[in-house]
Amino acid sequence: MTLNTVFFSGLAIFIIALLVPLPFVRRSIKGINRISQWLHILANMLFIFLSLFLLITGQSLQTTLYQIIPSAGFSFVIDRLAAFLIFTISIVSLCAGIYSLTYEKSAPENKKCLMASLTSFFVLSMLLVVASKNTFSLLFFWETMSISSFFLVMFDHEQKLTQKSGLFYFIMTQMSTVFLLFAFLAMYSATGSFDIQPVSGISSGMKALLFLCLFIGFGIKAGVMPFHKWLPYAHSASPSNISALMSGVMIKVAIYGILRFVLFTLGPELWWGILILVFGSVSALLGVVYALKEHDLKKLLAYHSIENIGIILLGVGLYIIFQSFNLPDLALLALAGGLFHTLNHALFKSLLFLTAGSVVHATGTRNIEEMGGLIKRMPVTGMLFLVGAVSISALPPFNGFVSELMIFQAFFRSFQVGEPFVVVFLFVALAMFALTSALAAACFVKAFGTVFLALPRSKEAEKANEVSMPMLIGPAILAVLCVVLGIFSFQIISYAGYDLATPDLLTVGVFIAIFLVLTMVTVVLTGNRKSRISETWGCGLTSQNSRMEYTASGFSEPILTIFRPIYRTSKLSQRSFSDKTESIFRNGAGQIKTFKLFEERIYMPVAGFIQRLSSKIADSQDVDLDTHILYAFITIVVLLAIAWWVL
Repeated sequence: MTLNTVFFSGLAIFIIALLVPLPFVRRSIKGINRISQWLHILANMLFIFLSLFLLITGQSLQTTLYQIIPSAGFSFVIDRLAAFLIFTISIVSLCAGIYSLTYEKSAPENKKCLMASLTSFFVLSMLLVVASKNTFSLLFFWETMSISSFFLVMFDHEQKLTQKSGLFYFIMTQMSTVFLLFAFLAMYSATGSFDIQPVSGISSGMKALLFLCLFIGFGIKAGVMPFHKWLPYAHSASPSNISALMSGVMIKVAIYGILRFVLFTLGPELWWGILILVFGSVSALLGVVYALKEHDLKKLLAYHSIENIGIILLGVGLYIIFQSFNLPDLALLALAGGLFHTLNHALFKSLLFLTAGSVVHATGTRNIEEMGGLIKRMPVTGMLFLVGAVSISALPPFNGFVSELMIFQAFFRSFQVGEPFVVVFLFVALAMFALTSALAAACFVKAFGTVFLALPRSKEAEKANEVSMPMLIGPAILAVLCVVLGIFSFQIISYAGYDLATPDLLTVGVFIAIFLVLTMVTVVLTGNRKSRISETWGCGLTSQNSRMEYTASGFSEPILTIFRPIYRTSKLSQRSFSDKTESIFRNGAGQIKTFKLFEERIYMPVAGFIQRLSSKIADSQDVDLDTHILYAFITIVVLLAIAWWVL
């Protein structure tokens, strides 16, 4: 079987998987969605095999599905970078597909069919974006990826929050397409071809403009601040299996676009690396800062996606800076750290979204203040969530620790740059990165503790039960990969032929395992075998209840106070007393409010201005439809003339 055969077989199975449920979207026939889901799983397995083969052998695949004109058509090439992203997409999609087998068990059959079809369409589009050989094909599948994901975001369209989320996402994704379209047309004007190839012979001003358009276009989809606002809304409103795909791999497709075009097509300059490092540092720090205030479990995870996209961009920015100063070893270390974190984040963030979906499925709420005590009711889900939490907190010997350590190592050796201003800038970025890592660990102490430990804080949490086996198997595969890629990271990197001075965590893991086994044996052999059940000491109080617990609000309150300039924190309290002297306290309530900086100071003013302008134009014109069409035609002609003049 040739590589082309495997590639087209995977495409064919995906197409069948998305077509099979469509005739049954308007009528309920049980089990049709299962056929699509199993085909979806099979197709992902083929792409995992294909991508691993290309990564190991170093070969590339080139093929053409349909050619429209010589340089524009549906042509594909999969080199090692594309194979790496295809593997990432396929492994996450495989696990999400297994999880989905019973996720929407109580939903109507027609809705199950629609979700199965759209999910296959979504994943297929992502794979073909990465595999595209030319910008025509890439932009086509970029739009199909956006459209299919938009419909998945709007899956529960009856809810007002979902409608708002879908509107945010649709507007931002179309803005992304506009910037990319301009950049691709400019590249075609410079090269005379739609093929993705190095661009030369253009002025420095045009090159800078191309970089900015590409970075903004891909940065919007990646969720880079300040273009991130769609991400917490869309990820929280989507079904959890779709949130895992969007946060785990869709935003990585945008990272692939930055790598492919900025690094290997345009040829980066020093100030590009500095700019990317600035956006990466701000996204990483503010992403985790805004995650800390969230009590919506899925929004909390969504803000951490912004944080980790920022960490990946740190690696990319450092690569460009080190390359500019002719430090290839440091550049390789930084880029390898960014790429490895791309894979690691896809794994542990998908794991966290899937297990969070299980928690929401069992409790019926996303508010972590209404959870608690779930480790006793959902022990397997709790342990899987813990693996994801430890991984994203970059604790050894899990995979997140390795990739962040590689980026830290690149920062620590940045004194080799030799330019004082750049060195100072890099150390400021390092300080922000260190603060980000500490806050991420604090945030997941809050998340895991509030959701799974102590006593249930609602009747729904008290009645929660463990989810079905497929909803455990999918996340379990991701959890195993988080452990394996951490413990065996040194061996994997060495096998790939790179000497990056990463620590051998296999040795560390063996020592940890031996220590744990010896501790357990010692406890069993020497411990008191008598046991008694008693309440936790509560300072003399008996009959403790959930109102005595440390809440998520209480945990994050000091941080909200420290970062008051960012949050614009305001604290409101109401108290009542049993006497006129106000000495005997009866009851009270407290509330912490934070300011939505980006939404209220950037997005809403722009939206309001456009709405007012549109209203004035509409009020000043009382014309028929033909005249409006004429205005639209004239506008398009003017825009084309401007584009022709610029290009």
